This record gives sequence, structure tokens and C-alpha cells, in this order.
Amino acid sequence: MLLILRSLILAVMLLLAFVFGGLFCLMRPRHRDNVHMLAKIFSYAAPVLGIKVIVRKPEAKVQEEPCIYLANHQNNFDMFTHTAAVPKGTVSLGKKSLAWVPFFGQIYWLSGNILIDRKNRNRAFETMAQTAKKIKDKCLSVWIFPEGTRSRGKGLLPFKSGAFHTAIEAGVAMVPVLASNQGHIKLNRWNNGVVIIEMMDPIETKGLAKNQVKELSSRIHTIMSARLTQLNQEATALMAK
Repeated sequence: MLLILRSLILAVMLLLAFVFGGLFCLMRPRHRDNVHMLAKIFSYAAPVLGIKVIVRKPEAKVQEEPCIYLANHQNNFDMFTHTAAVPKGTVSLGKKSLAWVPFFGQIYWLSGNILIDRKNRNRAFETMAQTAKKIKDKCLSVWIFPEGTRSRGKGLLPFKSGAFHTAIEAGVAMVPVLASNQGHIKLNRWNNGVVIIEMMDPIETKGLAKNQVKELSSRIHTIMSARLTQLNQEATALMAK
């Protein structure tokens, strides 16, 4: 019964988000703050799903400077948890095939997000180069899932190099954003516990060369993996209380 009720409420909320969010984006297509606005709307679904989201940000206001946010990608619930932390002036990078998803894909593009063709290596590199230019010219931050696919609770998967090439090209900091484990979330469970979203301190890339991408990626992966383990333990302890 709970599964059916939640599914209906979620469907209504998503429909309203698509309708009103879509109309708003039509009035100001690809505006720099559209993604932040839509992300906030989607994050309101977390309590309906029985999820308590705790957002932590560093004392330094990293969102005042353009940067690349590196977020871990677990499952579809990212749409309702990670979204609580998306700052203004931020767009995300998503695969080109999203454009063909009814309603969602069209709004995803209209809101200002960047689509990348991962199947075509040359086009993918062109998109990342254009992204670096947008970061510098339009003072935009970009939200990227560097794993490139959902981890489905298997920890932090290996990173793809695109985000790191882009950060070095644009000369901007990289800000890791971690969500604690979401593998326990089920629509037929009343209380789905706590998910901690932590935005870590920025990691500078100024002065780095392209041949340092691999080292930078490995270093950030190690930092994020260690912190994710700690956040999972903390979230588990909070759920047990």
C-alpha cells in the first residue's frame, strides 16, 4: 500500500515539476540559475520518500567562484538527494541520450545543462573543450558524475578523465560532493533513514599541466573514497538511533 501511495504522490510531484519547471524555463531558456531552481524542486521529494537529507558545505563559499563539482553517482535517488546541494550558477553534464527521454530530456536541455556524446570520442572532447570555455566566459560551475555510470552501492567506481581535463583547461577548482550510501532506500519502507550530502573543500588545479590529469584524478578518488567510507558509517549510526 505504501509503495502504491508513494508512487502516486511522486508521479504527481514530478508531473507538476515538469509542467511548471518547463514553463519557467521557456520564459528564460538556458538561464544560469534554471538548474538550481529545478534541483530544489526535485529535492522536496526526499521527505515524501522517507529520506532525511543532511547537507553540509565548507565554510568557504566555493559557489561564488566557478568550479567543477565532482559527485558520486549511485542510483535514481540521486535526483532527490544530491539536488539539495546544487548551488546557483551551476549546470550539469549528462549523456546525449537524455535528450530523448520524454519531458525530462527536453527540460534537461532547456534548463541549460550540457549534453555529451560519450560514444563519439572526438565529439566528447569537443564538448569538454566547449565546457571549459563556458566556465571561463560565463562564470558557470559544472556538476559532473566522474564515474560515468551508477555505482549501485559498489563504492566509488573508477573516474573518467574528462572532468579533470576540463578543470585544468579552465583553471578552476574541483569540489568533491559525496552522498552517503543510498542502497537501503525502498519505496515500500516508511523510514528510509538518513543520507548525508557533503560538499568538501575545493581542490585547486591552477598551474597543473595536462599530463598531470591521471595523478589529479587518482588523488581526488582516494580522498573521496576515504571520506565516503566515513560518511557511510556516520549515516548508519544516525539511522540506528
